[in-house]
Amino acid sequence: MADVTRSVGISEQIRLIAGLRWRILRNSLRKKNNRLDLIGLIFTGFFGSIMVLGLCIAFYAGAYASLSQGRPEWMALLFWGIFLFWQIFPVLVAGFGANFEFRTLLRFPLNLRAFYIIGLAYGFADFSALASVCWLLAMTAGATAAKPGVLPAMLLIVAMFMLLNVTLERLIGSWLERLLARRRARELFLGLFVLSMISLNFINPLMQRYGASARPAFQRLLPYLAWFPPSLAGRALAAITRLQPARFLLSSSLLLLYLVLFSALLWRRFAAQYRGEELSETAAPARPAVRPTAARDDGPDRLSLLSPPVAAIVRKEFRYLTRNGFALLALLMPRW
Repeated sequence: MADVTRSVGISEQIRLIAGLRWRILRNSLRKKNNRLDLIGLIFTGFFGSIMVLGLCIAFYAGAYASLSQGRPEWMALLFWGIFLFWQIFPVLVAGFGANFEFRTLLRFPLNLRAFYIIGLAYGFADFSALASVCWLLAMTAGATAAKPGVLPAMLLIVAMFMLLNVTLERLIGSWLERLLARRRARELFLGLFVLSMISLNFINPLMQRYGASARPAFQRLLPYLAWFPPSLAGRALAAITRLQPARFLLSSSLLLLYLVLFSALLWRRFAAQYRGEELSETAAPARPAVRPTAARDDGPDRLSLLSPPVAAIVRKEFRYLTRNGFALLALLMPRW
């Protein structure tokens, strides 16, 4: 396999893997269930594209209004919206359905650079990435329509911002891939997601009660957010519109520093997977101690009032319930 890897270039390896994935998809459509899944995916993509196009208009109008009205600092809010959606949406949907395990590509004789490039390519294939790229292009078109001179700087900022987001998303996804491989972790993730959705009902009462007092604390927090990538992208664009090259170079350099840092961490993570390591693996289980059956003492039988068959069924159902988070969650959820 090492000889095959050295004799084939990176572009040829990527082409072979893409052709193999296409053949697997085409052959899987021979099954009726897979064809129905593809039809459902097409319908979902159609309605999702309507939402993306609608928000493209909103991002275009926001970028155009920010620059035409002399408020380029508002562009940071648009970058923050795209950044949060790009990073949070894949995490929210990661625990639902069957996900493609990226480590399965290690079956093929890929070198590390090809493995890294294919990993970034898979990051751009997500719905959140495709939608965010469309919104960034809409922002670029809106900013160019307002001030055509900012097009080169806007393209540079958007390119670095896209690479930074896809690198960070793949870094987070590579850790979640191993974490969500365990059933208990998926159940815990689903429970936290449902609890967070239920907790959204308390936002409005809390804002009415503590909104006025929390506003000064939020304003004191804003300066610290200025050093995060979305704020740096907005500051770089604002600096170029106000003809401040020093501030533009500073913000762009910090944005590039974030990109280099996340790329190095992702390279290290992929290199660990490439060498067969799993950084999130737990320690090997120790040999369980064998206890004599006669020495076991379960304490007093709290189900002594029931007959032995009924007591055994109650114990079995209780153990099934405590070991299945989905069933326990369904029991606690209200029935409407």
